[in-house]
Amino acid sequence: MERPPKLNVMPPRLRSFARAQRQTMPRAEALFREQVRGCRVKGHTFRRQVPITPCIVDVLCISARLVIEFNGGPHETDARTIRDAKRDARLARQGFQVLRFPNDLVLGNLDAVMNTVEHAFERRCYSSTASLREAPSPAEGGGSRALDTQQVSP
Repeated sequence: MERPPKLNVMPPRLRSFARAQRQTMPRAEALFREQVRGCRVKGHTFRRQVPITPCIVDVLCISARLVIEFNGGPHETDARTIRDAKRDARLARQGFQVLRFPNDLVLGNLDAVMNTVEHAFERRCYSSTASLREAPSPAEGGGSRALDTQQVSP
């Protein structure tokens, strides 16, 4: 029996570079990481420095197909801005939404960044995998007791 082809074939050089990138984390990325650890954003999980051929993204939420990029000084040049736009277009063709935040914004106004990320989840209409595992609470209008009380006539 043949194995299906891999969807994201990664050159070993790129994979090892991503692994090395995980060892060093800019301050803005570390601050963001603290906010999203433990599925704190609508139950979604985030991974750092993920290879998506032919690039490595800073943060990925695969369940929502959401990519988050942090831009420091090197991203402010015209050449890098054009390169980033091409990269974002390539990721969009693969079904990802890309959010880019300057490091200064993350460090200075993390609440605005987190609100933008949460709104991106709402616009994409993805529920978390955690919500699929949890049974609805009768107190919140779900479950069998809620059905029983709705069917009772006065």
